[in-house]
Amino acid sequence: MDNKDKERIGQQIEDLRDKIRHHDYLYYVLDQPEISDREYDLLVRQLIELENKYPEFYSPDSPTQRVGGTPFEGFGTVEHSYPMLSLANAFSHQELLDFDRRVRNVVGDEAEYVVEFKIDGLSVSLEYENGRFVRGSTRGDGQIGENVTENLKTIRSIPLKLNKPYSMIVRGEVFMPKGHFAELNKQRESEGLPTFANPRNAAAGSLRQLNPRVTATRHLDIYLFNLEYVSEHTIDSHMQTMDIMKEAGLKISPFLFKTASMEEIIELCEKWTDKRHDLAFDIDGLVIKVNSMAHRQLLGSTSKTPRWAIAYKFPAQQEETHIRDIEIQVGRTGVLTPTAVLDPVKVAGSVVSRASLHNEDYIRDKDIRIGDHVIIQKAGDIIPEVVRVLKDKRTGEEKEFIMPKFCPVCGAHAIRLEGEAAVRCTGNACPAQQRRLIIHFASREAMDITGLGPAIIDQLLANNLISDAADLYYLKFDQLVELERMGNKSANNLLTAIEESKTRELERLLFGLGIRMVGVRAAHLIAEKFGHIDRIIGAKEEEFLAIDEIGEKIAQSITAFFKEGQNLKLIDKLRKAGVNLQQRSVLLNQEEQRLEHPWKGKSFVLTGTLSDYTRSQAKALIEERGGRVTSSVSKKTDYVLVGENPGSKLDKARELGINIIDQQQFKSML
Repeated sequence: MDNKDKERIGQQIEDLRDKIRHHDYLYYVLDQPEISDREYDLLVRQLIELENKYPEFYSPDSPTQRVGGTPFEGFGTVEHSYPMLSLANAFSHQELLDFDRRVRNVVGDEAEYVVEFKIDGLSVSLEYENGRFVRGSTRGDGQIGENVTENLKTIRSIPLKLNKPYSMIVRGEVFMPKGHFAELNKQRESEGLPTFANPRNAAAGSLRQLNPRVTATRHLDIYLFNLEYVSEHTIDSHMQTMDIMKEAGLKISPFLFKTASMEEIIELCEKWTDKRHDLAFDIDGLVIKVNSMAHRQLLGSTSKTPRWAIAYKFPAQQEETHIRDIEIQVGRTGVLTPTAVLDPVKVAGSVVSRASLHNEDYIRDKDIRIGDHVIIQKAGDIIPEVVRVLKDKRTGEEKEFIMPKFCPVCGAHAIRLEGEAAVRCTGNACPAQQRRLIIHFASREAMDITGLGPAIIDQLLANNLISDAADLYYLKFDQLVELERMGNKSANNLLTAIEESKTRELERLLFGLGIRMVGVRAAHLIAEKFGHIDRIIGAKEEEFLAIDEIGEKIAQSITAFFKEGQNLKLIDKLRKAGVNLQQRSVLLNQEEQRLEHPWKGKSFVLTGTLSDYTRSQAKALIEERGGRVTSSVSKKTDYVLVGENPGSKLDKARELGINIIDQQQFKSML
């Protein structure tokens, strides 16, 4: 390629980047898209193809570099060039008037304010050098924060390259819109994961993910509200800084109101106390800032807060209602959650008729009874909660609530492990848990039933073809071909995969049963110790405690599981279906096996995505044959097992002349 062609291609790539940045700004910042999603996707695809074909034109601020490739072990730290101070809070109109008086005592009657939303999210600092985004960090303790640059790059409203070549430091608030928060919690609930309490917690947890690809799925957004430093400008006022940030292509605070009247500000506080529920994102107050930079200099700051700004915090809207009853909801993880059934009442913009009471400790601590009159509010303006009981309104007819000893859905024992607040159903055949348990049973690290995904499991449950995991082994071809999108070949493949899973080791079955607190490692240790499911069923708690790494909670959980009748029936169904119930490796002389295998004493490093094994499965296979797995490549490494999209470890292995094997070679060496 001659210089002219190279220059032409380079310009084509840069033109595409500029065009995509322009449409990103219109869509994510101004909410005014000019092209369809399909047209946008075609532009991005064209850019990716050119960048892959001509890697010499790589640029860290390209729109294609939004998501980091690999997770990192932890966040580094960033020392803030400008301290990220907290704001003093005002909880009443009088405190706002006092703030105004203090300001005017210093700067006189020329005091002027800017009012903004107080976004309820996570404060961050963004640093740009010559218009390029170079670093982003959390607030931390105000002096030192965490380096979350790669995660911030996944937020589409943060430009990787500014419209102007400014060097600047800006501060803003990362948040999760209410709609995406609701979707995220719904998804987590369906997967049996704990839900987030409010959008602020969800945003904070998402931004601090060690894997940027997870952050990228969370639909975070940002508003910028402070300009700490900018090159090429002399700053006179806060409103001027907002204009500069907007001109640079940054997404600034959506509400700005300039006034010299504290009375007008108080009216705004009253107005937005009610109207905040109409917004697509959470605000927990309004921020009032002195507009003039000269006046800010005169007012100064304490070691923690600026004297030129204050945050008015909205009062939580509370309402009185009556508890008609307390019902038990059984979640997908088997947790029994008491829920108050309320007289409907409007709170924070919506009608509330139910409120979670979390667990029996919560009920006992607040002394909540059926028939009580209570005050409720929405935690984070989202989740209804009982604040307190109006005990002076009790008539004596109120009833104390007692957590049930048995699951109200399936009748299995409900237990509370020592040190935990939750009461859980121990039944493996509990209808409330079945979907999650069957998905887990079929997963790769458990019974590894290829082709049995959530969509097919949903159909099997909906058509009453299965009621628990053991029923999978009794499915017939004629039943499967009747399912939507299930042809003859797919049905045969699924039946073959189910049949093959019967031969899995006991440890895989033990993990697949979904016993509380029994993970892959614990299942392996227990299977190796006892060798057969019947010995595990008959074992006492102290026998589990005798195993290294098995603690009291795991021992309690596994003994409780095998005391439950419906779980024993499940094991019996698996036995009759021909599922393996023993750890075959226990029946062999393992030491002799290790001595004979060529991997004894050999060191392995794994890199890339393994399609045929999980990492833990590959590690276990190596260790069973006397080898060991390390995390980094060195001269002492004997083999590097390579999967798809390997990282820098492959390059290091080539450089050192280490034996490199793929999954096919790995299988043959087994």
